[in-house]
Amino acid sequence: MNKQELIVAIAAESGLTKADSKKALDAFISSTSKSLKKGDRVALVGFGSFSVSKRAARKGRNPQTGKEIKIAAKKVVKFKPGSELSKNVK
Repeated sequence: MNKQELIVAIAAESGLTKADSKKALDAFISSTSKSLKKGDRVALVGFGSFSVSKRAARKGRNPQTGKEIKIAAKKVVKFKPGSELSKNVK
């Protein structure tokens, strides 16, 4: 499902217009991104939680040449599904 399909699905489930659904989805994405950028955790009970984790610097290999390279440390976003979501997917 891509963003446009999600907007249509939100509109169908909620009774909102597609324009309002797009605004709601964009607001959710923006708010979540801002919270994660600050280092906060975003938890949606039953659905899951988004958090930021630090990944340490490490050594890797270029698969084409086999040459060793340094991979810099960085922050990554993690998603942990909630129990309700996990149960519904099975």
